[in-house]
Amino acid sequence: MKSTGIIRRVDELGRIVLPKELRDTLYIKEKDAIEILVDGEDIVLRKFARGCVFCGSEEAVFDFFDRPVCESCAHQIAEGLREGRA
Repeated sequence: MKSTGIIRRVDELGRIVLPKELRDTLYIKEKDAIEILVDGEDIVLRKFARGCVFCGSEEAVFDFFDRPVCESCAHQIAEGLREGRA
């Protein structure tokens, strides 16, 4: 991990503010979901990205019956249905 040299204090409600420069650099917008992970004693924040329920891909994902599915898996499923493999 790379240090940014930015230090923020936790406020009385347990919040921290991500500096605007950092949000801009990482393309984090207001209302974006941020995932919180723990790695040993480190807290890691990253922009949340939904992945395909079948392969985990984050590319070209769309909702299908409220589940994220990528175009590649959708094509494979459609092909399986056409060939009677489903």
